[in-house]
Amino acid sequence: MTESRTLHVLIHGRVQGVSFRAWMQHLAELHGLKGWVRNRRDGSVEAVFSGPADLVQVMLKACHQGPAGALVEGVEILDGNEANPDLAERFEIRRTA
Repeated sequence: MTESRTLHVLIHGRVQGVSFRAWMQHLAELHGLKGWVRNRRDGSVEAVFSGPADLVQVMLKACHQGPAGALVEGVEILDGNEANPDLAERFEIRRTA
């Protein structure tokens, strides 16, 4: 059985106004991951991904690139255990925090 992992990240840089959330939702759904993504008022994007550890790692790597138009300056990994545990069955876009 594949090890499961939950990762909570903050992505900094030019990451709003470039369809980052929709891009991330598409990738997460392609990989069958649960979780969520949202803009933050400070200009960053916050996300939680949960699923097989290898696929969560793929998402983390993708966060460092972002979609066309994004300029990722940094990805901060937070404690996944503190992320909201009420993950929906699908990867969802949440309201700005």
